[in-house]
Amino acid sequence: MNYILITGASSGIGKACAQWFAAKWYNLILAARSIDKLEALKAEILKDHAVDIVCKQLDVTDTRGVDVFFEDLKKEKAQICCCINNAGLALGEDEFSQVAWRDLETMIDTNVKGFTHVAHWIVPFLKQTAGHLFNLSSVAWVEQYEWGHVYCASKAYVKFLSKSLRLEVFGSWVRITDIAPGAVDTEWFSMTRFKGNKSKANAVYAGYEPLHAEDIVNTILFCYESPKHVNIEYLAIMPTAQAAARKVYREE
Repeated sequence: MNYILITGASSGIGKACAQWFAAKWYNLILAARSIDKLEALKAEILKDHAVDIVCKQLDVTDTRGVDVFFEDLKKEKAQICCCINNAGLALGEDEFSQVAWRDLETMIDTNVKGFTHVAHWIVPFLKQTAGHLFNLSSVAWVEQYEWGHVYCASKAYVKFLSKSLRLEVFGSWVRITDIAPGAVDTEWFSMTRFKGNKSKANAVYAGYEPLHAEDIVNTILFCYESPKHVNIEYLAIMPTAQAAARKVYREE
């Protein structure tokens, strides 16, 4: 039985991926820090879709935890045909020298080290199934902006590792796609960035319609369900009102 593995599956883009892929009758392995949220999501999905769903706790910043997670999948001989390497975050939007070091470290631990650790483990699984790896970067790697510093840099890392891996797996029929969203309004991204400051979080999306998690899932599904001889290496998706990272048309 083939499965789609989704990291960061308890909220935002990861949660939407779980819901939409289940609606297409794909079996799922859902991974996130909160097992309770994953179990609730599983129960919600199973009301409408008779698919197999496995929930596993995973904190991508926990090095030993990631190893155990994938060692267990290996022992279980899990057949993973797709991985959506989605876990990531932004913290703060202050001048580089003024940001708390712990916030910078958390972004590096999650967006670079955790992302890399998942990719390092998943490639052998995907070689067995001629599977598909989706890495979630951001338009922030293309067009850096002030106060973006480490977040922008971490997403550039995702882009360049994606391309390097694409060259490495050439000939194995593994497909690798870098999805680079613009402004996406999920229930947690900006709230996490601004540490629960709702007014700051809402201001990011004021005056225009941003992307929604479902828009990103549509893009991922399009890439995944394209014929096997088609590998869409990189796809940026932005709101119509956003022409660049910091160029947004807002209606008064």
